[in-house]
Amino acid sequence: MNTSLDGYIAAPGNDLGWSVPSDELFQWWSDRVGATGLALYGRKLWETMSSHWPTADQQPGATPAAIEYADRWRAMPKVVFSSTTSTVNWNTRLVTDDAVTEITRLKTQNGGPMDVGGATLAAAAMRAELIDEYAIVTHPVLVGGGTPIFTALDNWVNLSLVETRTFPDGVVLTRYETKR
Repeated sequence: MNTSLDGYIAAPGNDLGWSVPSDELFQWWSDRVGATGLALYGRKLWETMSSHWPTADQQPGATPAAIEYADRWRAMPKVVFSSTTSTVNWNTRLVTDDAVTEITRLKTQNGGPMDVGGATLAAAAMRAELIDEYAIVTHPVLVGGGTPIFTALDNWVNLSLVETRTFPDGVVLTRYETKR
């Protein structure tokens, strides 16, 4: 997930303008989408992604990188967890039941790596100890409030650092595995 240095994934008003990726970071995200076996989305992130990526490759001035990402995004299997959304498209399945139960079930299948996106969904998965790895992309900006990347947990989550990488503009990827 993208985060500001002060720990927010969205600034007040759901402003994401501070997290525009460099070409190199965008390629990293695209490669990650290409390697993901299944993406799990909460409603808000799904609405953001599905309002742009299905037709992003058809927009005037679409770059080769955006075209590649849009193609990968449409092809990637996705699950949206929502009790208010009624339809989904683009290789996506809607789940209206308990997210933790479904994520637990999905983890027992051998379908490759899963990505969890969206603050509420990620928080539920964190509290249920269902996350094996955290990939955090920290942008050098302080937004002062908004949607925090982490929510209150019932127990500590101990992590082991497995990767760091610096991108242009001072953006830093830190990847951690959960110690069990």
